[in-house]
Amino acid sequence: MKITRRTFIKRTLASAAAFIGLNAFGYSYARYMEPNMLAIRRHEIEHGKIPRHFHNFKVLQFSDTHVGFHYELDDLERLVEKINAEKADLILFTGDLVDEPHTYSFPPRLIQILKRLEANQGKYWIYGNHDHGGYGTEKIRDVMEQSGFQLLQNEHTLIENGSASFTLAGVDDIMLGQPDLEQTLENVPTDSFTLLMVHEPDVALEYQHYPVDVQLSGHSHGGQVQVPFFGYLVTPPFAEHFVEGHYPLVNGFNLYVSRGIGTTRLPYRFMCRPEFSVFRLKSTQSTK
Repeated sequence: MKITRRTFIKRTLASAAAFIGLNAFGYSYARYMEPNMLAIRRHEIEHGKIPRHFHNFKVLQFSDTHVGFHYELDDLERLVEKINAEKADLILFTGDLVDEPHTYSFPPRLIQILKRLEANQGKYWIYGNHDHGGYGTEKIRDVMEQSGFQLLQNEHTLIENGSASFTLAGVDDIMLGQPDLEQTLENVPTDSFTLLMVHEPDVALEYQHYPVDVQLSGHSHGGQVQVPFFGYLVTPPFAEHFVEGHYPLVNGFNLYVSRGIGTTRLPYRFMCRPEFSVFRLKSTQSTK
């Protein structure tokens, strides 16, 4: 069918209008909608070293809130309500509380909100690169201590249930801290199930050769913007190999990477909803 000049112009203008409209919608969606579409990612961790006393034990990880960069205290308050609704046994924060500690005012309400997080086996945290950056090391530590969180900085602790226990460990930030995994794991019993918090995921390529069973990380933001047929648009240093989800590696080592809560650098998320993770520990030990 012959297309007249008038029809061609009309179709071209219609296509251009549709393109502009879709881009306007895409911008609004990525800027204002998806960053607020919180998801809960659930995993089961089955392992022979998990004591039967910890069967169905619930571990909750959240990461990368980046408070102050298009993520405000009202948003954090809603997050705390959703986390508490999970009734986790153990809450873990894997770094980057505030986006720019050197410019953030640290209002008392921040501590009040974080204090409300409840877990019967405690709340633990590690440093991220933004926590150390901007002279934030002491500020962030003070906030987290007052909020009832215990720092694991190149150290470990035992999570106990009666006579049974497993090891929870945490290293200092890879980029701006002084990480020392050997010090972190010093005197950990070889038969203890060991869960390690590390802000940056890519060190799993090295850490998989240590006596660690599970590594929990954030930092990547899941690439923050994912483009079909292209992949992750923004992957920070030390989050280029492992960006989101579950990665089984060698020696029974398993890495889990959270997309995190907030945004940084660019206030967008596209095909990459914010999330926190809930892990159910599953023991394969005999119940006899």
